[in-house]
Amino acid sequence: MRKPIVGVIANAHSIHDMLSVQHVGVHSLLCISEVADALPLMFAGCPGITDIDALLDTVDGILLTGARANVHPSCFGVDPDVRYEPYDRDRDAIALPLVRACLDRGVPLLGICRGLQEMNVAFGGSLHPEVRDLPGRMNHRAPRAEDGGLHRDPAVVLADRHEVRFVAGGVFAGLFGCLTIRVNSLHGQAVLEPGDRVVVEGVAEDGTIEAIRIAGASAFALGVQWHAEVDAHTNPVNQALFRAFGAALREGNRPRRRTSETV
Repeated sequence: MRKPIVGVIANAHSIHDMLSVQHVGVHSLLCISEVADALPLMFAGCPGITDIDALLDTVDGILLTGARANVHPSCFGVDPDVRYEPYDRDRDAIALPLVRACLDRGVPLLGICRGLQEMNVAFGGSLHPEVRDLPGRMNHRAPRAEDGGLHRDPAVVLADRHEVRFVAGGVFAGLFGCLTIRVNSLHGQAVLEPGDRVVVEGVAEDGTIEAIRIAGASAFALGVQWHAEVDAHTNPVNQALFRAFGAALREGNRPRRRTSETV
C-alpha cells in the first residue's frame, strides 16, 4: 500500500518586511512523517494559489496547523480590532471552506490551535480574541521573560501548563484511555460559542474549550487547542492523536486519479 499524503496548510510570513513567503513549522511535518507515517505535502494558505477541489483530489487528509495570526473577526460577524492583529485573510479564505469540503467529501481532518478555531468558525461558531480577559480564565499565551518578551527557553514555553478534562465515553476519552491530561498552552484567541456541528469533548480547568469533534463526520474530524505536534514523538497522549489520524488516513486511502500520461 502506498504511503498516504497529508496536506499541511501554510501561513503567510514576511521576511524583512520585503519578501512574502508561505511557511510551515517543521514539528508538524515530522509528526505527519514519523508518527502518522504519512507524506506531508505543504500547500499555500492562499486562494489565488490553492484550488480546494484539486487539493482534495490529491491528498488523503488535511492538517490545519497553529499560526501566529488570528482568524479575522469578520469571519464570525465581529468588527476587527488592531489590538488582536496580525490576521491572515488569505488563510481564512482557504481554511474555512476547506473544513466544510473535507467533511462533505469524507477526508480526514485534524485541527491544531488555530486549526481548531477554524473548524469552529467554519460551522458558524465564534471566537474570543483574548481568552485571558474573560472572567475566571487563565492566561493561555506563551510564558514571558522578565523583560516582557517571549521566554527564550523552549522547555518553559512548551511545558504542560494546565489540565484538560474529557467527556466520559467520548472520542477523546476512548482515544487517550483517560479523562484528564496535561497540555501546553500557546494561544490568545479561543472558542467563544461552538458552531452548529461542533461537539465539545474537552475543556481546561478554567472552562476554555480544548478539544472538539465535528458531529456527523464520516471520517476523522477532530481539533485540539494545544500544540500536540511539538512532542508527539515522546508524549504518549499526542502520539496517540497523530497515530489515530494516521490510521484514519490509511482506512480511507484511495487510488490517485490517473491522467492520460500516467502508465
